Amino acid sequence: MSYIDTNQTVAAFAATLPGAAEVFRRHGISFCCGGEQSLQEAAEKAGLRLETLRDELQALIDGACRDAPEETALLISHILDRYHETHRAELAWLIPLALKVERVHGQHPEAPVGLAAALEELQHDLEQHMRKQEQVLFPMMQGSDGATVHDRGPMPLQECETEALDIRGIEHVTQGLNLPEGACNSWRSLYLGVRKLIDDLVMHLYLENTKLFPRFERPAGLQP
Repeated sequence: MSYIDTNQTVAAFAATLPGAAEVFRRHGISFCCGGEQSLQEAAEKAGLRLETLRDELQALIDGACRDAPEETALLISHILDRYHETHRAELAWLIPLALKVERVHGQHPEAPVGLAAALEELQHDLEQHMRKQEQVLFPMMQGSDGATVHDRGPMPLQECETEALDIRGIEHVTQGLNLPEGACNSWRSLYLGVRKLIDDLVMHLYLENTKLFPRFERPAGLQP
């Protein structure tokens, strides 16, 4: 069981813990514009007991990764098949749909102006991240005892931080993926697709950072 740091920001939870974004949406807690507030501050502002919010997030941690394979090669295959290919396929249709919704509804006060550009930025950052893994990092993980991976330095957490910022940008331009009254079917489909994409991406990064990468971290005190 992991310890919930109540001083961690809402934005950090939303971008790194699968399901946290939905918990915050349900409680009316903003994690884009109000994302820099701590969990404790967010609970107070929303009129919630901190223990209630903390327990909901702890339940997510306890349930995360439960269905992911344990063996390293199978886990890598799972990440490639379930997340890499899915992200590529979904972004391929979400970006044109976002352009359509922006074009047709651009004068609406709640139109997601800038969403297509934000998705394109995510696509670019994510493609770099995934190609590096597919061409270099994952083959080394599958074919070594960890020493070669150690020699390449720390795991690419900085890239994950970049994608977390991309997620915040998407949440911002869509006003937390809240649909306006009377939104057309294209707009609804767009937000449903973006919500799934973000949820998948957070789970993808969570699997890498908490389940896969720690297996190849250099033990504390071990010199290169």
